[in-house]
Amino acid sequence: MTDERHEPVIRRATAADVPAVKAVTDAAYHHYIARIGVVPAPMEADHAANVAAGRVHVTGEPDVVGLVVVEARDDHLFLDSIAVHPEAHGRGLGRRLLAFVDEHARALGLPEVRLYTNALMWENQELYPRYGYEVVERRTDGPYDRVHYRKRLAPGAV
Repeated sequence: MTDERHEPVIRRATAADVPAVKAVTDAAYHHYIARIGVVPAPMEADHAANVAAGRVHVTGEPDVVGLVVVEARDDHLFLDSIAVHPEAHGRGLGRRLLAFVDEHARALGLPEVRLYTNALMWENQELYPRYGYEVVERRTDGPYDRVHYRKRLAPGAV
């Protein structure tokens, strides 16, 4: 839910959201298949297991239009996937979801967020540095050529 005065509500996904999580993820990542030559990993994720484990947070009312999949690790929050349905682009949802990830990491007492993106997803390589992420390394994981990022969080800052 959003209005002129409020940011979109982001909530933990429930089992009822699993079909929407899959649909939004597929819609957001499908166009990369031809470019990278394989199905992007988020499209092959076990969405039901991620939701059941509390890793998925969604936005959009009544229909889910954006989501993040995160996993708390010992020393960081891993941002496994971020997806905004193409029909919802331009509303600031991606920016809000990235801010939520920072807030969530801080709430868990974690000092940084880490993520990776496919090296051929050049849009992401332009985007993440604008939000404070720095490249840590580039490496191949199976069929994926990935650029790894991290964002160190200042305590209490948003």
